Amino acid sequence: MLHGSIVTNDISRAIAGGAGLEETAEEGGLRQFVDAALGLVRRQYLVILIATALALAGAVVYLRITPPTYKATAKILLENPKAQFIQQQSFLATPPVDRAQLENQLVILTAKPIAVSVINKLNLADDPDLTGSNQGLRSLLRNMFAVQASKAPPQSGTEPSDDIITAFQNRLNGAHVGQSNVIEISFYSSNAERASQIANAVTDAYLADQINAKFDASRTATTWLQKRLAELGQQALQSERAVNEFKLRNNMVAVGGSFVDEQQVTELNSRMVIVREQASDALARLNRYQTVIHSNSAPASSRDPALDAPVSDTLSNQIINHLRQQYLEYARRESEWSARLSPNHLAVVDLRAKMNQLRVSIAAELRRLAETSRNDYEIAQQRENAVGKQLASAVEQSQGTNSAELTMRELEMNAKSYRSLYDSFLQQYMRSIQQQSFPLADARVISYASPPQGKSKPKSTLILALGLVCGLALGTAFGLLRDVMDRAFRTTEQVKSALQTTCLALVPLVDYKNSRENISRRQLPDTGTRVLRTIIRGSDTLWTASGMPLSHFAESIRYIKLAINLSSTGTPNKVIGITSSLPNEGKSTIAAAVGECIAQSGARVIVVDCDLRNPSLSAILAPNADAGLLEVLSGQRSPEEAIWRDEKTNLEFLPAVSKSQIAHSSDILSAEATRKLFDTLRASYDYVIVDLPPLTPIVDVRATTPWIDGYILTIEWGRTDIDVVRHALNTAPDVRQSLIGAILNKADMNAIGRYDRSERPYPGYKNKALTAA
Repeated sequence: MLHGSIVTNDISRAIAGGAGLEETAEEGGLRQFVDAALGLVRRQYLVILIATALALAGAVVYLRITPPTYKATAKILLENPKAQFIQQQSFLATPPVDRAQLENQLVILTAKPIAVSVINKLNLADDPDLTGSNQGLRSLLRNMFAVQASKAPPQSGTEPSDDIITAFQNRLNGAHVGQSNVIEISFYSSNAERASQIANAVTDAYLADQINAKFDASRTATTWLQKRLAELGQQALQSERAVNEFKLRNNMVAVGGSFVDEQQVTELNSRMVIVREQASDALARLNRYQTVIHSNSAPASSRDPALDAPVSDTLSNQIINHLRQQYLEYARRESEWSARLSPNHLAVVDLRAKMNQLRVSIAAELRRLAETSRNDYEIAQQRENAVGKQLASAVEQSQGTNSAELTMRELEMNAKSYRSLYDSFLQQYMRSIQQQSFPLADARVISYASPPQGKSKPKSTLILALGLVCGLALGTAFGLLRDVMDRAFRTTEQVKSALQTTCLALVPLVDYKNSRENISRRQLPDTGTRVLRTIIRGSDTLWTASGMPLSHFAESIRYIKLAINLSSTGTPNKVIGITSSLPNEGKSTIAAAVGECIAQSGARVIVVDCDLRNPSLSAILAPNADAGLLEVLSGQRSPEEAIWRDEKTNLEFLPAVSKSQIAHSSDILSAEATRKLFDTLRASYDYVIVDLPPLTPIVDVRATTPWIDGYILTIEWGRTDIDVVRHALNTAPDVRQSLIGAILNKADMNAIGRYDRSERPYPGYKNKALTAA
């Protein structure tokens, strides 16, 4: 499995590439992301499949144990059924059907009174859907983990329990349709017939609740109106009585819409005007008559004839008119006779005498008329004085009436207001009585619910799809978690990034059974000429390099040999130490295989087992050795007496014979004798391959740095933890400095492509795997 940081970096780079796909397409950002995702699927497909299978199994179990639920839906339309003129006359205002009104009706629809009404009407207190005995998985879980208190069954006629009401409300749903005024009433039940029955019962209960609410509101309004009418009638009657009593107290009598005092003042004003005109006319006539009389009383000789003109004002008087006509006739005669006879003729003088008599008569008549005018004037003055006194009295009385009139007007206004309010409430009361006799709901049924043909939930397709998606998501999450938590080496790129060194080779895990057949087929026949201390060739993995020279394993070993030859450490790499961080990572097998590969090329090579505490390589190649490295170092044997050889490859091997546990093996490896021995081997052989103990458990490897030219670190593929290897190298800086590189051993070549597609084996490669020794 890929190391967590590598996975995270790959995905981050892929996401970054996906964010700017056009700019980073050449760099393969999207491809990296796809490769990382596909690699995760290839690595964790088993986890994903198991999680998906479990999720699908859970979905199937849920569908099997969950009872079907049927949804029945009824539709009602909210509207104002009254005509506009009826709404205007209605005492109770009818609100418009808007969004807020719809929401209010939805709350009323799912409220407790509707639920209680339907439950009692249909006897749903024992319904299994509401009591919880038919809830499938929920009921099972509750029965398994919940502790339920025993509840007494509800008695008939009593209100159902809160649990029953809550369960009913949970199954009841109301929603408005789009932007219309239509409300859908839906009910969920495990029985299709029961679902439609309850939905229709809820619809009827809702309409009945609306009618009852309007009836109650109308009845309350009517009661209040009746009480208010009695109060207003009493107040109006008291106000009218107060007006009448005030009029009586203040002697205020109105005729024709106005008070008597005002009428009297008006009439007296009119009479005063008439009397004053009459007095003025009488005085004018009297003055004229006196002027005429005064003019006619002067001597005839001194009068001017023009003074006769004022007599014309009396033309309306028959006596004066008759005398005036006679006078004019005599004056004409006198003028004619004087001219014809003489001015002093007796006839003329007689005419003049008659004219004087006529003047006297006219003057007397004028004086009589003047005296009559004087009498008329005096009478008119008396009338004027009398009318003036009456007018003054009437005005004085009217002023008192006007001061009281303001109070009376206020009382009359209050009385009219109470009377008008009383009449308005009386009309509303009559309308309310009429509406109360026939209340209308603000909703009507569009369609009642019918039994549904199929179940609404659980939806099998949706549940299975959800189970599939959840299983895939859960499996992917677990797989990603496993990838992130995996700290083992899987790719050569991990070795480079984590250890800052070169990965020399990716050594595959060899199938022990198949390799044994192939090796035995390729071994040289036994000629019976075997020399002493001959390495035993068995069927172990370490002989694969020579037994199967064309295998991937042998090619990987040749990579290691080439890396040793081309190392840029500055000194010739003749003494090569092969170690690992932990035991059982295959370092001994690699040491033997590298020596075997070098020996096949014709070079002189010796493999030295320096793992003094666990000489596993010696147990395989020279199990019968009685002398080895320790005996050579102690001087008991010479190197030639302890070295074993392979007849086929001329590989030489110096074993380590451990007859007891060695506590101070590091002291032996760091001794001067050991250094001198390896100097001798360096001079005698082209390559000295040293099988060293692991780094982490013991310190022996750190003691070999004076005489080791370079180290090769063996890492078990998919097992060795990155932090362990880092810690091992950090605690051995001299080893790190002389490190030629690392190898990934026991790699599963069939799985390597899941982590790094560039390291996939060539087409047609068939890995034959078995744990190496």
